[in-house]
Amino acid sequence: MHIFKREIENSITERLQGKGIVIILGPRQSGKTTLAKKLLVPYGDRGGYFNCEHADVRRHFALGKPEKLLQLIADKKIVVFDEAQTITNIGKILKIFYDTYPDIKIIATGSSAFDLANKVKEPLTGRASEYLLYPLSLLEIRRACEITQKIFDDLMAFGSYPAVVTAPTFLEKQEEIKNIATNYLYKDVFTFEAIRNPKAFEDLLTHLAMRIGSTVSTNDLSKELGITQVTVEKYIRLLEQSFVIKRVYSFARNYANELKKSYKVYFLDLGVRNALVGGFSSGTNDVERGILFESLFFIELMKRDTLVSFPPKTYFWRTRDKKEIDFIRMDGRVLRAYECKLTSGSVNFATFLKYYPEAITRVVTPDDFLREDVVQ
Repeated sequence: MHIFKREIENSITERLQGKGIVIILGPRQSGKTTLAKKLLVPYGDRGGYFNCEHADVRRHFALGKPEKLLQLIADKKIVVFDEAQTITNIGKILKIFYDTYPDIKIIATGSSAFDLANKVKEPLTGRASEYLLYPLSLLEIRRACEITQKIFDDLMAFGSYPAVVTAPTFLEKQEEIKNIATNYLYKDVFTFEAIRNPKAFEDLLTHLAMRIGSTVSTNDLSKELGITQVTVEKYIRLLEQSFVIKRVYSFARNYANELKKSYKVYFLDLGVRNALVGGFSSGTNDVERGILFESLFFIELMKRDTLVSFPPKTYFWRTRDKKEIDFIRMDGRVLRAYECKLTSGSVNFATFLKYYPEAITRVVTPDDFLREDVVQ
């Protein structure tokens, strides 16, 4: 079984040498607990792990009573509060506790950005550093083993959750990702938000899974699903904030022929997307495989962006006469354009370069991923 070192581990380790609270956000089953426990190892008996989903742990969290939480921690020098979003007033409680006992290091993990981040950020302004942990990146896998064609195809079919990547057989991978998609991924959405129409929520999710890489609009989704635009927007926002999907907007600088208001939706794990459409493969034809590869490249961009304080902005580009570039990356004044293709060959960037002559262009293929780290 491969042991994967997470890219954010060194940054967190360095951060723990100073003062302040560390917050690790990410989807359930992405490896937050494993990473948090690993960070405790150097501290031996002075490190403590507490699962906040357990009632006997939650009862120690009381607003305005830091001594009650201290009773739980006892003589620990560093503690992990796992799934901290389950604690009411968690941000205010941690603020008071940190201000009272600043020498105790705290790591709080959470699988729900819309809950933990919103409740923690404001109370802990200036006291906390936030890190985002997605499922395994290609870079993390490559450092543990060679990326073979089979591994690459498995990533496009089953995604990269740690338990899925390490599962040894097709059936075990299938069961792992089905379990994650069914029992874990949306748990926080239904726990913390009032979903009045669960069927519409699930229908929207499946609809988006069928249309990855295609332009969509809130208005069109509303009409197709028979729900209001307000509801569509709310559900998409919740899916984004719970690390299921990510919207990519069109890039435009007011040239008349550019699309300006449409967006695309990508899933942040292809195994989850494939579970929703009911089939696990790396593509049954070139069109489907091309869409999956384009999605994988986007996912890797998002994972790379978690490693920098000010990541580039990511867009797609399309004109009204259907000329298109898969991804545009805006990093300060540096503009990069990427086209994802199954095989190497010439791509006509001429129209885009006519508008944006300063852009750096590149064609990316699956073979590039097998050979090198191509994400910038």
